[in-house]
Amino acid sequence: MISTNDLKNGITIEVEGAIYVVMDTQHVKPGKGAAIVKAKLKNLRTGAIFEKTFNAGVKVATARIDKQLMQYLYTMGDTYYFMNMDSYEQLELDKSIIGEGAKFLKENLEVYITTYEGEVLGIDLPDKVELTITHTEAAVKGNTTNNALKDAECETGLMVRVPLFIEEGEKIIVSTSDGKYVSRA
Repeated sequence: MISTNDLKNGITIEVEGAIYVVMDTQHVKPGKGAAIVKAKLKNLRTGAIFEKTFNAGVKVATARIDKQLMQYLYTMGDTYYFMNMDSYEQLELDKSIIGEGAKFLKENLEVYITTYEGEVLGIDLPDKVELTITHTEAAVKGNTTNNALKDAECETGLMVRVPLFIEEGEKIIVSTSDGKYVSRA
């Protein structure tokens, strides 16, 4: 249990049977009445983000989230296969659990699988991944303005806006937080 006064970013809590990670908190002391804590929470099962108000000093249950380093192996249909790096045990996850992160997965990528009491909640990707461009249009000479970009498709099917000088077959670095081009690899 933890007091709502001690809530900080990154702490995981359990409220009404749902598991949340605290994204932001704000302590409010109105002129009249008791102090309150406004918390921005992200549901770890659904990904939904919302704000909840707690009375200051109220106890909430903490949720122990386990993270295990695993290596992505391959996909078969909507099933993604991961391997524990220590025990070589394999884990199968449905695409619905992985969600948008599936666009960044390529063979041998190491990710953290997050679990709560044996229930798989999802995957934590590295901040950036290296992907190969499989298709992009050639740049048209003279068609340049400041920060001119074009569409490019990566080996995983991810569509990225890249600078005009990037060509097919090149490796690029992509941010997994927003899916945007960062640099050449």
